[in-house]
Amino acid sequence: MLIDLFKVSPANHKPSKEFETKVLDFLKEWYSDSKTVQIQSSGSTGTPKIFDVEKSKMSHSAEMTCNFLQLKEGNLALLCLPIEYISGKMMVVRSILRNLKLQIADPTTQPLQNLTEQVDFCAMTPLQVENSLDKIHLIKNLIVGGAAVSESLKKKIFQALQSSATQNRIFETYGMSETFSHIALKEIYPNEEDWFTVFDGVDIALDERGCLEIFAPKLNKEVLHTNDLAEIQGKKQFRFLGRIDNIINSAGAKIFPEELEKIVKQHIANEAVFLGIPDEKWGEKLILVIEGEADENLKSTINRLQFRQSFHKPKEIVFVPQIPRTKNGKVSRPELKKMIASKNF
Repeated sequence: MLIDLFKVSPANHKPSKEFETKVLDFLKEWYSDSKTVQIQSSGSTGTPKIFDVEKSKMSHSAEMTCNFLQLKEGNLALLCLPIEYISGKMMVVRSILRNLKLQIADPTTQPLQNLTEQVDFCAMTPLQVENSLDKIHLIKNLIVGGAAVSESLKKKIFQALQSSATQNRIFETYGMSETFSHIALKEIYPNEEDWFTVFDGVDIALDERGCLEIFAPKLNKEVLHTNDLAEIQGKKQFRFLGRIDNIINSAGAKIFPEELEKIVKQHIANEAVFLGIPDEKWGEKLILVIEGEADENLKSTINRLQFRQSFHKPKEIVFVPQIPRTKNGKVSRPELKKMIASKNF
């Protein structure tokens, strides 16, 4: 289904699929007299929550993204994310705000399989990108969120686009439900950047823990305190180090698992997660969980890696058939810890 948001009237469209019905229902909710809409958090860091969000704040968030990407009236956007979450809703709101044409595709793991024409703007999860590498050249501006973009996926993106004649820009996002989608983007193609750049109207700082603080008065009157450890460069850029609640304390040393995972994923294609499990000697023993069948070659590859510190090398490597994930595809570290503790794999 294609909707021209400049001329839209939900009543004039007849959905043929359940997802199209949900999108039209949201449009009706958006155009209603209510000043708020309900959004659901992903639940990746706890129990999913329902928020009442002011439409005006969602519009401000949408404007930030549209301005950063220089989207114009009449551009074609593709919606392929669940409309229940903020990610899907914001794609619709951006289209409304900038008078975009909106193509609706089922939010499957292969959303581009029927795409034949070039799209100006799309948002996808890393898993969707992984399954759409043969079609991503059709998207001029692609933002990838919901989970971190792995080093192996970045390599695959470069390989997929290196011989393409199209001009593409791909960004990794940083944001959360409380900021109504992302407040910063980091280019990963054609230039691979190390730092996120925050939008105009957003200020950042670090608290006493070294965690990121976000002040975006058009989105939230209060300073948002995150649990994301970060490093700041200048006034507009930051580098994500990891979540403070994921820190592993092994023999008194603080270890950021996300940094170690980034190193490992440069050398293996499998999903890999570092965990700290209770241990009498180490306090928390550093282990590496790899998704897939036991593979001695993979073990050898990891054992040969040069980590910055000797205690960054895992004390044990565990293989599991499948790493548990949340509904939107993020790794569930709490569930994975339970699985390892119970040896239920």
